[in-house]
Amino acid sequence: MDVVVLGLVNLAVFMVIFVPTSQRLLGVRFGLGRLAAGALFTLWVSGPLASAMIGPPPWTGSRGAAIAYMVLIALCSMLAGLVFLVLSEALVPTGSLPRARDLRRDLSGRIARTRRYLQILRIAIKHGLGPYLRGRRRPGRENAAGQAELARSLRLALDEAGVTFVKLGQVLSTRSDVIPASVATELSRLQDQVSPAPWPQIEQVLTKELGAPPHQVYAAFDTEPLAAASVAQVYTARLAEPDGIDVVVKVQRPGIATVVDRDLDIVRRLARLLDRNTDWGRAMGVRALADGFADAMREELDFTVEAGNMTTVAAGQSVATSNDLVVPRLYPERSTRRVLTMQRLDGIGLGNAPQAIADRGLDPVRLGRALFDCLLGQVTIDGVFHADPHPGNFLLLTDGRIGMLDLGSVGRLDPATREALQRFLLAIDHGDPVAATDALLEIVQRPDVIDERALERAVGQFMTKHLSAGVALGPAMFNDLFQIITSHQLGVPPEVAAVFRALATIEGTISRISPGFDLVAASRQFAGAHVTDRLAPDALRRTATEELATLLPMLRRLPRRIDRIAAAAESGRLGVNVRLLADERDRRHFTGLLHQALLAVLGATAGIMAVLLLGTPGGPEVTESMTLFQLFGYNLLVICAVLVLRVLVLIFRLPGSRAS
Repeated sequence: MDVVVLGLVNLAVFMVIFVPTSQRLLGVRFGLGRLAAGALFTLWVSGPLASAMIGPPPWTGSRGAAIAYMVLIALCSMLAGLVFLVLSEALVPTGSLPRARDLRRDLSGRIARTRRYLQILRIAIKHGLGPYLRGRRRPGRENAAGQAELARSLRLALDEAGVTFVKLGQVLSTRSDVIPASVATELSRLQDQVSPAPWPQIEQVLTKELGAPPHQVYAAFDTEPLAAASVAQVYTARLAEPDGIDVVVKVQRPGIATVVDRDLDIVRRLARLLDRNTDWGRAMGVRALADGFADAMREELDFTVEAGNMTTVAAGQSVATSNDLVVPRLYPERSTRRVLTMQRLDGIGLGNAPQAIADRGLDPVRLGRALFDCLLGQVTIDGVFHADPHPGNFLLLTDGRIGMLDLGSVGRLDPATREALQRFLLAIDHGDPVAATDALLEIVQRPDVIDERALERAVGQFMTKHLSAGVALGPAMFNDLFQIITSHQLGVPPEVAAVFRALATIEGTISRISPGFDLVAASRQFAGAHVTDRLAPDALRRTATEELATLLPMLRRLPRRIDRIAAAAESGRLGVNVRLLADERDRRHFTGLLHQALLAVLGATAGIMAVLLLGTPGGPEVTESMTLFQLFGYNLLVICAVLVLRVLVLIFRLPGSRAS
């Protein structure tokens, strides 16, 4: 027991010396656990090093030689510890392992996620989806009967898997550009086939959120749900006097946040599995789809976001000035993070509306045009648009108008991007591939080097193929556009990608009520009716006035500056001051590179000097087996190794890593 205590005391004392010395020599900080292991390794190798260099005790010789040997042994032992730290950093980088307290905290969550993951796999195998997960079968290669069976199996599996996967099926039902049309049609049935949660659980949520039971907050409340979606359930109610009007109450399912967080992790794991094991998963970009779905799903869980979106969209010009679109009125005093109270709109889902449109004698083309103009107006004029315009989010009202629902997910565009999109629409209207290319380059993120001539030809071929008169529009148009963007290594910002997804989704939505709707002609008419309004005389005069007011202060100073420049040039005193590395980040980066290069040069110089000294014969003898030149050479070798290790650890250490 005393030996163990003495060993621990020696280790503690040595760490007091080893920790600051090692971090000072290598120039980085390490975690306490890694430093303790390095100190223990240093102590462990010091004995064998001493025996190898000066033999087993008892040691003889002069006091100076003994001190020199002890210093050399200490340096070599310290070097061994530094080598251990650098190798451990290379093999197990700092931050790659979870902390002990994080591991304990997440252990129960990991067990629950693993159990849920196995449950999802069991459901998939139960419904015959196992061969698709392993890559043995591919959805696109199935015949009609095989695709019908796949669609039914996938719908049943998603329905059994729970709310998050039901929502995933709803999103996929609008993406006929990445999944077969028969599968998308089958998945669309998930939008109205979700089992509702029991009323007592919903009542608890309402009471907790509103501060009182629902029968005290509302004059009347129907406990039978009007609709049951994957995230929330909708009930009908009536406000007390003086309003006394019918409303709908959207209530978040109890415990949905915890379930969604766990299931989103499963969705990402399955996406990685499909991306790694299947060709069709990589071709469809399942990982990007999973990431986008997860972000949108988390945003939909906060109803205050949807409340703000409803207010913003309702105030937008594209809805406020339209006679065909309606956004329900919000009642914020009866709305919280998990409850929304809004105006009740009477109607049927747009996906089930074709027969009703025919029975009422409505014009499906006019309705499709109103829906498309509304979305384009939100994108190009308002800057806030519905990011998920699938058929389940629209109602055909009894008065023939269209009601817009579920604004939990919206996209937002800055003015510069909106102007670039307007120019893109004008270029499409004029059939100008050069102007369309210029506008596209302002929308996307361009690389450092780009072949603009090749991009112009690709855009011109795209316009000829998809935007000519009489050409049927379909999901292939958006696929080809994305292919042009990716083939030229253009980066698509998330908000712009949301625009493309919304346009692809609205095309599928409009095709439900008006299969022959011409989106190309509608976009050209929209550009002619709205975007070209900016070229009207009054608009040009207003724009010129605004620009002149902005430029006026600069124009006032411009003559004096030109006069000073001309006078300096005439007298020969004109000069240009350029500050290299004026940015602190540039100076820090350059200093770091110079520091590493200097360390490498010094290390190489010390190594060369050490080799020369070790190879030099003669010199004063320190002991019978070592000369003074050799002693200096070994010390220079240690210095060389320390400098090289410092450079290596800076290479291995990722910027921003935290100590473990």
